[in-house]
Amino acid sequence: MTSTAIRPLPRSPLNPFGLEDTHEDADGIRHYDDLPASLIDVLTHWAAATPDVEAVVELGGERLSYAGLLDRASRVAGGLLAVGLEPGDRVALRYAAGVDWVVGFWGTLLAGGIAVAVNTRFAEPEVDYALRIADVRIVLGPTAPLPSGEPYVHAGARPDDVAAIFYTSGTTGHPKAAPTTHHAFLSNAETMVRALDIPRDKSGDLRTLISVPLFHVTGCNSQLLTAAYLGGTSVILPGLDLDAFLAALTSERITFIVTVPAVYNLLVRRLANSPADVSGVSLVGYGGAPIAASLVEALRATFTWARVFNGFGMTETASLISVLPDRDAAEHADSIGFPVPVIDIALDPVGGTDHGELLVRGPNVLAGYWGSADPALTDGWFRTGDVVTVDEEGRIRLVDRVKDLINRGGENVASVEVEAALLGTPGVLEAAVLGVPDEVMGEKVGAVIVPAGDDLDVEKVLSDLGTRLADYKVPQYVAVHTGPLPRNAGGKVLKHRLRDGIHWGLPRR
Repeated sequence: MTSTAIRPLPRSPLNPFGLEDTHEDADGIRHYDDLPASLIDVLTHWAAATPDVEAVVELGGERLSYAGLLDRASRVAGGLLAVGLEPGDRVALRYAAGVDWVVGFWGTLLAGGIAVAVNTRFAEPEVDYALRIADVRIVLGPTAPLPSGEPYVHAGARPDDVAAIFYTSGTTGHPKAAPTTHHAFLSNAETMVRALDIPRDKSGDLRTLISVPLFHVTGCNSQLLTAAYLGGTSVILPGLDLDAFLAALTSERITFIVTVPAVYNLLVRRLANSPADVSGVSLVGYGGAPIAASLVEALRATFTWARVFNGFGMTETASLISVLPDRDAAEHADSIGFPVPVIDIALDPVGGTDHGELLVRGPNVLAGYWGSADPALTDGWFRTGDVVTVDEEGRIRLVDRVKDLINRGGENVASVEVEAALLGTPGVLEAAVLGVPDEVMGEKVGAVIVPAGDDLDVEKVLSDLGTRLADYKVPQYVAVHTGPLPRNAGGKVLKHRLRDGIHWGLPRR
């Protein structure tokens, strides 16, 4: 039953995502009706129903049909069993994005193991930590071929069995190990279908281009596994290469793309100078950072047949929490949209304002971190660490991370708001806003700006901001950054790394 301490916000009647074919359990958590029991059932279904349809393509590498993927993965499962893997044992994946990663993932599940998605950008001490907290039994990586044995398919996997472990971004300390069940994966896939309005009768035509890492929930859960759920095709770009990205849109008949706003900015510019046929793209998704309304309009002008959407989620929620649909993408570009069908939200007020920390619950939310005694939930709710507002129509707007609110002399400044304003300013390609310690004010506002060209006029940028923001929100410190901002795999700026390397100089006012 619903907690007396935390109550969900009423669902807005204007929320476009219906609750048809869902039900509540005894704790008030909503679930989709009639999901498959496990990811294993999904793969075996499509291998039997559409054996020749491409399941996964690695650009410049292998192509596997559903029958081929099941065959390869089942042999990996047999190989894992031959070296002593037991049900529930953890198997680390250290491959770069590509067919080997996908086969290793499915092979681990087919063996009854738990796949551990290790960030390929981790330094060796970080890898050692990740392997230790997950108590990994076997490591699969590029220095040795995938194991192979007699084909094996684990029978009887249950919805609440843990299928994989992903690591949080670790922006405030050591990354945490977030276990994801079969039911959580499948709930997210069904959410993708409903929130993006993907036609089920043409699901085999879905071809998604994965340009983000597979150790991240966007690439794995919302692209790779959503495509598998529908019997579609995942086309994997091993590394971010704009020319290869654009060429694949045509050559691979891509219908669905997801990346961060900074990459879309570059893609739109490239296509403006070198037009290409992108008429096959019907879904354009973004997330991980604020987006300017002007960039949304540019995406619509570039991908003229596509619906544009913003997706917001976390590792702990197996990806999606909310979606901003195409109808609102430009007019409400500062929003992360409406809660998806099986997600409830609540707010824990911050400082007596209409702001509050976002709390979420649903079938895709983890029960606890792996190897940690610290509780992940409060009365069944997960604290996201994000401060938000919810408008009268039910749209969620990010105000800031709890830890990134800037207190300037008693006035709270949301770095996200200032970043969004900077991104809407001519000459600014990327921006990050930080609190700068100040003896008098406590903190002042600092901005790290990546210019769009060679002629950035900082004073003009600040003057423009002054017409759109209160004066105390306009940055007093500005640092011009000559390269891309450091980001994690989900596209979020690593502000702690910026703080360590920025020399602000004197304030501008």
